[in-house]
Amino acid sequence: MSERDSDQKLSQTEGTEELESVEKAETPPAEFNSKLERRVLWKLDTRILPILALLFLCSFFDRTNVGNARLYGLEDEIHITDHQYDTGLAVFYATYIFGEIPSNLILKKVTPSVWLPCLAFFWGIVAMSTGFIKSFGHFVVVRAILGLCEGGLLPGMILYLSSIYTRGELAIRIGIFYTSASLSGAFSGLLARAISELGGRGGLSSWRWIFIIFGLLSATVGFTAFWLLPNGVASAKFFKPEERECAIKRLHAQGGGHGGREQEETERFAWSEVARGVFNWQTWLSASAYFGILSGLYSFGLFLPTIIKDMGYTANEAQLWSVIPYAVASVATLCTAYLSDHFRVRGIIMLCSLPIAIVGYAVIANTHITSVKYGMTFLMATGLYSSVPPVLGWLSNNSAGHYKRATTSALQLAIANAGGFVAVFIYPKSQGPQYHNGHTIVLSLLTAGWFLVLSNVLYCWKVNRDKANGKYDKYAGYKDDRDPTFKLVL
Repeated sequence: MSERDSDQKLSQTEGTEELESVEKAETPPAEFNSKLERRVLWKLDTRILPILALLFLCSFFDRTNVGNARLYGLEDEIHITDHQYDTGLAVFYATYIFGEIPSNLILKKVTPSVWLPCLAFFWGIVAMSTGFIKSFGHFVVVRAILGLCEGGLLPGMILYLSSIYTRGELAIRIGIFYTSASLSGAFSGLLARAISELGGRGGLSSWRWIFIIFGLLSATVGFTAFWLLPNGVASAKFFKPEERECAIKRLHAQGGGHGGREQEETERFAWSEVARGVFNWQTWLSASAYFGILSGLYSFGLFLPTIIKDMGYTANEAQLWSVIPYAVASVATLCTAYLSDHFRVRGIIMLCSLPIAIVGYAVIANTHITSVKYGMTFLMATGLYSSVPPVLGWLSNNSAGHYKRATTSALQLAIANAGGFVAVFIYPKSQGPQYHNGHTIVLSLLTAGWFLVLSNVLYCWKVNRDKANGKYDKYAGYKDDRDPTFKLVL
């Protein structure tokens, strides 16, 4: 049996469920050596997170580079209108959403070390193909396939991280790899500016080289990740025996002796678990709030270069000036994620971060001063990006049972990514450079999202109170999130 076959087989014995409160999860058993545990976390953080960050960075490169390509003549060369361009973007989100839930449900069977890198490799090939399109039909087809390939990545990574870190460690790790998304906004502009200098070589325009080179990067990262990414802590070859034992015990300790992890080892697919995920108030409240966040985030990433260009800058200057808001947002994202883990809260953090973006959109929608508009992009990026790690970690923290968690994580993202449909149609060139309608729509969605987050916080608080009062005692021993010992994170 090959090492890789052995790696895949070992993955079948890994658990993904937590059955105790975050407070208990964060207090390791006395037999844990703190120095050994720090060494385990260091290896996880340095051997796994960089790979995930690179994969996510590449996914954002390939999905948002269409905005950079637009600045260098994509529409004119393949003879498409603004509406056809928007249609191509919308098709991407349709297939992206379609692929999320099925991808998460088969992740355990195919194994993360195979599935996630393969997704990256294939979307890289598709992204490269975009550099050779000739018509609107070609544009729609490659965007559709790209969305299908990319759709499984983020929900898969959230599910994967929840199987190797404890509940109280999740947000900062999500923040670390999600920061790569905000950095992609910075670096994609810089790299697109540099790649544009290749325009004319090989008979290809600047925008074609942007797709080809970034696609090649994604395919290379995906191929490399295939050989480096483990399926989980039990099969990670970079652990010494005592480190592997510690890593496994840390995760089992969250079950408080109730056997949650052990039960997961033999858990089989059941539609009842999928239904528990679908018909869950938390899923719909958090997903609807995330819908508003992604409506702003996707429109911000797709159209920021165009917005800056319409403020009087050239295409090259727009690429350079778009870097700074993303860089600031990346720092804010890490700080917010750290605070979320430190205080063991998710929704409460979002109640503080979302108003930052709300203020930014409220001002930019109603001012004509160029310097103020640019200043507001800092608030918009900071508020949007820093709200993502808490909302992604929140639902994963509060879902126990592998297939329920797989469903809730993917369904949350499927609902939220429908915000892409909003994003691609609310910033038409005809409304620039003010874009009052687009900014107002996002402002309304973010405001509604704030109230949805508040509702979810109150709902989780009520469930915890009911568990303390014995109303969930009939679920004692269920070893999932209905168990009275499982406390929801606010």
